[in-house]
Amino acid sequence: MLTLHYAPGTIAAAVAITLNEVGADYDSLRINFSEKEQRSAAYLAINPKGRVPALGTPQGVLTETSAILDYVAATHPQAGIVPADPFRAAQMRSVMTYLASTMHVNHAHGMRGARWADEESSWSDMRAKVSQTMSESAQYIETYALQGRYVLGDTFSLADPYLFMVSTWLAGDGVDIGRYPRFAAFQKLMWQRPSVRVALSDGYL
Repeated sequence: MLTLHYAPGTIAAAVAITLNEVGADYDSLRINFSEKEQRSAAYLAINPKGRVPALGTPQGVLTETSAILDYVAATHPQAGIVPADPFRAAQMRSVMTYLASTMHVNHAHGMRGARWADEESSWSDMRAKVSQTMSESAQYIETYALQGRYVLGDTFSLADPYLFMVSTWLAGDGVDIGRYPRFAAFQKLMWQRPSVRVALSDGYL
């Protein structure tokens, strides 16, 4: 049995969507950020990083979204959500890496300034920059990351749940996704997928 540790509205939802896509059997354990449960001794014993997602597997716990998504895909090969072609798979992972290393970090500057600076004045400056950096990231996605309806054209892949979840943060970051028509169409398409509707009803989104 798999156990997904999550908090609502976080990137952990990308894992839930992917698990739903492949038809995996899993349990969910909500981590209450408002009560700082992610910093509790019990949760740090599961994930010393104090973050979500964390996926409990029969072999142990996995952390980091991309690694978890790769595990889900590898253990459910029949779902076909990673291209067999090495170049196409690398294109997919290139987008996922951009989301992890750049767009997610841009977003985190709005709420997690203490990770990078001690002075609260610096946190305010970081928050003020988020709309700009997330807009720039949205433009990158619009222009370069979407090959068609999905990241890989008409083919659904691991990158799509990841990108979808990041797209749901834009409004809160002061970015109108409607300014990016291809990105907006992608988000609308993803909202229609049963895997996303289940994640919504289960409280991930």
